Amino acid sequence: MTHRTFWQTPKAGDIARLTQQTEPLTALQPDRVRIGVRAVGLNFADIFALTGLYSATPSGAFTPGLEFAGTVLESGADTADFSPGDRVMGVTRFGGYATVIDSDPDYLIPLPDSWDFAQGAAWPAQTLTAWYALTRLGALQAGQEVLIHSAAGGVGLQAMKLTRALGGRPVGTVRSAAKAALLAEQGFGHVLVREQDFARQLRREGLRFDLVLDAIGGRVQRASFDALNPMGRLVVFGAAEFTPQGNRPNYLKAAWRYLRRPRYDVMDMISSNRSLLAFNLIWLWEQKAQLKALLAELERVPLPPPLVGHRFPFDDVHTALDLLRSGRSVGKVVLEMRNAE
Repeated sequence: MTHRTFWQTPKAGDIARLTQQTEPLTALQPDRVRIGVRAVGLNFADIFALTGLYSATPSGAFTPGLEFAGTVLESGADTADFSPGDRVMGVTRFGGYATVIDSDPDYLIPLPDSWDFAQGAAWPAQTLTAWYALTRLGALQAGQEVLIHSAAGGVGLQAMKLTRALGGRPVGTVRSAAKAALLAEQGFGHVLVREQDFARQLRREGLRFDLVLDAIGGRVQRASFDALNPMGRLVVFGAAEFTPQGNRPNYLKAAWRYLRRPRYDVMDMISSNRSLLAFNLIWLWEQKAQLKALLAELERVPLPPPLVGHRFPFDDVHTALDLLRSGRSVGKVVLEMRNAE
């Protein structure tokens, strides 16, 4: 292999600028592992980065993508853990939409023998997000009630599985009966189809929670916080309500939603004994020790492979992104290279 193909935008602000490029491969650095990528996982962070609404977006030209799976092509002289032919999955701080990635070996883990490459690409970012939210920030304990929004999505499904594995009682929310049925097929019986007035729905059902995982925002988030038990935690890792519906952001609409976002009074939080925590997983890439510790913990948790709900050819990235931002997807949206397993 002498060349690699990748998707690149000259600058953030318009998804339509994302185009496919080809360049010759350079010599592998001694501290890197070269991966022939077979599948790439898509995330909402990709959409926010491409439209310029993501705080960690690189300046200038960049390639989106945070997770991938593939086969080791070559190992640098200073690396020892991986050999050519090894099947791996990994994370990267951007650069994932590519047929070849030169990765720091600390960001790679073996792909289970029974998983295909798409399942591997669907695992790292969403599972790390769910695990970090539940364990590091959420401090989940066995027997606690956990509300998980967008439970049929990539992070949501992993959070439902992990909550159950940790002894918690997951309650998922979705936007349609079809997604609720999918969760029932996955073995989850307590799922809410969110009504327009979610606060009233929670009061009618008499539901209270010890932990909430939210990546929606707005009135749904506020209602969830109000439904926390004393010592309850709301963990926020996204704001799907700001997802652009077109290739470019509607800045007026985004500004209006920003002004109407939930506000939390620290003194009230002290009085009611409830907490709000928020994070952006991409900053974890710079904390190698923590990242490796989280991955090691997850390797000890018996989980089935993630649900890959939609598979698209690598060349069809725009169609895949359109589906992801539509809110109609279930499980993970993945790009696959030709001849991927």
